[in-house]
Amino acid sequence: MVPRLRWRFALGVNHGPLSKPKPTHVAVIGAGMAGLVAADALVRGGAACRVTLIEPSGRAGGVIGTVHHDGWLVERSADCFLAARPEGQALVSRLGLEHDVVGVEPGARRALIWAGGRPRRAPQGFRLMAPSRVAGILGTPVLSPVGRLRLLWERLVPSRRVGSPDDDESLESFAVRRLGREAFERLVQPLASGIWTADPSRLSMAAACPEFLAMEREWGSLWAGERARLRRQPGGADAAGARYGQFVTLASGMESLPRRLAEELRRLGVRFVEGRVTGVGKMPDGRWHLDAACLEGDATTVDAVVVAAPTYVAATVLRGVDPDLAAELAAIEYAGSCIVSLGYARDDVFHPLDAAGMVVPRTAGRRILAASFSSSKFPGRAPEGCVLIRVFVGGALDPGVMRLEDGELVALARRELAELLGARGKPRLVRVERWDHAIPQYHVGHSARVARIDALVDLHPGLALAGAAYRGVGIPQVIASGQAAAKRCLTATRAS
Repeated sequence: MVPRLRWRFALGVNHGPLSKPKPTHVAVIGAGMAGLVAADALVRGGAACRVTLIEPSGRAGGVIGTVHHDGWLVERSADCFLAARPEGQALVSRLGLEHDVVGVEPGARRALIWAGGRPRRAPQGFRLMAPSRVAGILGTPVLSPVGRLRLLWERLVPSRRVGSPDDDESLESFAVRRLGREAFERLVQPLASGIWTADPSRLSMAAACPEFLAMEREWGSLWAGERARLRRQPGGADAAGARYGQFVTLASGMESLPRRLAEELRRLGVRFVEGRVTGVGKMPDGRWHLDAACLEGDATTVDAVVVAAPTYVAATVLRGVDPDLAAELAAIEYAGSCIVSLGYARDDVFHPLDAAGMVVPRTAGRRILAASFSSSKFPGRAPEGCVLIRVFVGGALDPGVMRLEDGELVALARRELAELLGARGKPRLVRVERWDHAIPQYHVGHSARVARIDALVDLHPGLALAGAAYRGVGIPQVIASGQAAAKRCLTATRAS
């Protein structure tokens, strides 16, 4: 008996040589894309990990959603993602959805801008705020002759002297300084509002547009920086200067991505719980306690926590752990917007809709931010003989839109499409999506704030944050945030 006992203790076990160590238990708060990806990375992290995913809505995917109705396919929020970044494509491939990927139709790889009382094509070779073709600028009717010459002068504008690498500037300040007021108002502002729905006088260049900031610092001008980019990536820009050829979607709808991922997580043993976490607390042994009525017993005690919820929720959850961290999170503002999807008979819309969509400058005095020509961008979005247009209203500069009734929103959208695109008759499809307090605002100083948040999180091993509020609102960036959060938790639990 003595040799056997010595053998068992030599193995470091008390219940026989075949017993296994207790798996690490991680709670993920929030089942949007960031939370789903964090859970996925945790269970695939190479060590035994038990994951509980907690979501108050009971639905996986967050804002990503797709509606199928009588031959119409309507995206409730994001309708595509940038394939140039690897995270989205890699996840799609691993989930076996690569056969479902479709790109923007070649005939729609351009943007329209409302100018001079009509939709006009964006200048050839102009990408958000970076020009690359002299002929495209000289020939655009979007700008006056003086505005064109001022934009061409950009290559001679001195670079801004910065006090430190973290020195920040608003998008409006940067664009006006480099391109001129007219180019900002007629080109940059409407194109940017179609992406961020933000106030450009507060939108951070360092956080939202670091690529263009780096162009100025490295090459001395946006002209030189964009030309250098095109030399490195031949064919990277299309005829309109935007990278529409690099955006892809799923033929079955964007919701297929989180739905398939959630199915895979359930197969791997991730526990989904519908409920709300009202707070978390640190325990003396380094573990975490969850205040959640939806959990019972030992499920309320975990080894690590990923908070993949909006920062105003994260601030409430973490206030008892670190008031300074909660204050930084709460300081990140959010804006809301509404999407009105309208389906028409093709003959009821005068405009050919031969673009990905149209953006509208704020100086035009209209309430519409942009119109996405969904059935032109991607196949299978509308029945034969019909077109689908998504109208975007609201944003940081028009918060009053959120107070309108659905009927008022539909009337507003129909009126705008009638006047801007010649849409007549009764729509065959009408849907209204409200995203109140849903879009994080990257205000000037955002990157510095995120650095402070990171430093405060570092004081709490086993805690991680993920989501669109930190380092990018696109789907690939959100995926990256979930993966980074999982890595942080796994590293902390292995070190403990």
